[in-house]
Amino acid sequence: MQTDSYRHRGMRRALVTQLREKGIRDERVLAAIDAVPRHFFFEKAFLEQAYQDKAFPIGEGQTISQPYTVAFQTELLQLKPTDKVLEIGTGSGYQCTVLLQITPHVYTIEYNRALYEKALLFFKKYNLKPYTFHGDGSQGLPQHAPYNKIIVTAGAPGVPKALVQQLTVGGCLVIPVGNESSQKMLRITRVEENEFTKEEFTSFKFVPLLGKSGWESERF
Repeated sequence: MQTDSYRHRGMRRALVTQLREKGIRDERVLAAIDAVPRHFFFEKAFLEQAYQDKAFPIGEGQTISQPYTVAFQTELLQLKPTDKVLEIGTGSGYQCTVLLQITPHVYTIEYNRALYEKALLFFKKYNLKPYTFHGDGSQGLPQHAPYNKIIVTAGAPGVPKALVQQLTVGGCLVIPVGNESSQKMLRITRVEENEFTKEEFTSFKFVPLLGKSGWESERF
């Protein structure tokens, strides 16, 4: 098990300062970033990269998201400690671990079997207890719906109908939507049973959302 030293904590505080300067205002989100040792998700040889505000490869064609991206998406969720959250794309487990600092009710699903199994080991090693699943996250996780919040950590060509239908009334979905080179961050809020609002934010670049409602998706 890796250690979280004074040096690591200092690097994390510097990262939080950087995120605040970039416009992240939710103090719960900043505290969550500060609480999670991001270097635990890296091989020891790459410690210096762990607290840079950059994405980093984790194998299987996937990346651990840039800290600013994690903070930005988490802030858009406007999480409460009682919220039930669905994360589409467990990946390294970093985003999930940040969410767990704010609410214990986190469900996470990963499409890639190797990454799923690696994340499972990580969560067990550090005694983290999200509800973890392997499968097609583009279809959500209907057996445990509805959710107050849904976050998608991969770029989609459209907003999958399955995801918005799994929101509670008043709940929201945060998802990057666009082409393979750039996606616009969206927040879809279910204001009534059959009424949704859409907000557009800045552009990002994510790995593609895979699955039935991924690049061959039926769009919202």
